[in-house]
Amino acid sequence: MIAIIDYGMGNLHSVSKAVERLGYAYEVTADKERIMNAEGAILPGVGAFGDAMEELEATGLKETIIQYAASGKPLLGICLGMQLLFTQSEEHGQHAGLNLLPGQVVRFRGDFKVPHMGWNRLKFHQQSPLFRGLEEGHVYFVHSFHVQLEQDGDLLASTDYFGQVTAIVGRNNVYGMQFHPEKSGEIGMKLLDNYLSLCRKPLSVNP
Repeated sequence: MIAIIDYGMGNLHSVSKAVERLGYAYEVTADKERIMNAEGAILPGVGAFGDAMEELEATGLKETIIQYAASGKPLLGICLGMQLLFTQSEEHGQHAGLNLLPGQVVRFRGDFKVPHMGWNRLKFHQQSPLFRGLEEGHVYFVHSFHVQLEQDGDLLASTDYFGQVTAIVGRNNVYGMQFHPEKSGEIGMKLLDNYLSLCRKPLSVNP
């Protein structure tokens, strides 16, 4: 079973329908035991970083997600959910994140349109099980903030929007996609399917 974590700020319907179309059993849940027993977990997100972290802390889901990641089972953050995986964000002040990956969430700066909204091409930076059977293609982004990584090795794919923008990250069993795979056509669904296939054979966290 795939746990789609419900903390009141996720695009739960579109993500759950995509998982269903791919043939995986899932549950939209805030129950800590159900999440910990899941074979894989998805942390979706729409809205402001600080509000999301407040909800995760108030519900106790912050510690649940940290424990889940430590278990070695696959965890995927989508859009805001990916940003929450990192150390902190400057969105509407400084806010601490889940700190599962080192990096900062910062606002786009420059004389160009923000939010970054629309279809942009992925550039793969290293091999990953997420890319099995895939070639680089276009996916759908909607965001005003982006992740500045501290470790280059965590970057799986980027896109170009007036400079390099972090698009997919991964370290051990923790993954993130800044775009919406469930709204990104065939390539997005294949990326999601490749992630879900990892949940059938959980990875081990390196010491």
